[in-house]
Amino acid sequence: MKLSIVIPCYNEALNVPGLKKDLWPVVQDLKKTSPWSEVEVIFVDDGSKDETVELLRRAFEGFSEVTLLRHPQNQGLGAALRTGFEACTGDVVVTTDSDATYAFSEIPPLLNRLTKDVDIVTASPYHPDGGIDNVPRYRIFLSKGASAMYRVLVNPKLHTYTSMFRAYRRPVLVKARHEHNGFLGVTEILVRAMLDGAKVAEHPCRLRVRHYGQSKAKVASITRSHLKFQGRVLLYRLSSLVGRGHLSFTTKGNRGQ
Repeated sequence: MKLSIVIPCYNEALNVPGLKKDLWPVVQDLKKTSPWSEVEVIFVDDGSKDETVELLRRAFEGFSEVTLLRHPQNQGLGAALRTGFEACTGDVVVTTDSDATYAFSEIPPLLNRLTKDVDIVTASPYHPDGGIDNVPRYRIFLSKGASAMYRVLVNPKLHTYTSMFRAYRRPVLVKARHEHNGFLGVTEILVRAMLDGAKVAEHPCRLRVRHYGQSKAKVASITRSHLKFQGRVLLYRLSSLVGRGHLSFTTKGNRGQ
């Protein structure tokens, strides 16, 4: 099978050296490991204003496995993922953060949990066997609070709904297309897939503080987008009880960060 690794980037110039140093040995090892016959890496620069694009070009010049795509202006994390999904060709798609808040060395064990009966594997720092290292409290409060609400609305057995570090079978991504351009898009993909019957497994691992740069998350905007989406999920759940549930609830009109 072919594996695609999609990595959105926005003003990550300081993290590019680490991307090459820590990611590329993992890619090389995966290419030697069954069942991966081919591995491609797709960087999607989301309109960076620093030297991210130029540094990525220099770092991976001549690497046939690497594709660099660029948005002319910043559109948001969800939009960057959508661009990556449209460009990738793998049977399985891994999405991961460019700042290595989840160690790239966790990619192989994440993939090992993608068994025949599993459609998505998601990283889970909030799993009892996961953990958090020095991440700002406001980020944990936001993420844990959102995940707690989705446990009530979707599936109480899943601990983490907000992690971007995941492995997807391609048909799931094709079917559960997300609409939100911002950070909510990460959760939207998972929720839509689960409501459509996708089987999800968790990979307990550690979420680490980024070493360079600043988080692009805007707490107030992200909170509003989650609350609006949760309202739509609730309406879907209620309508399902009377036999009218459908998966066409939309996030259009709420595409901010």
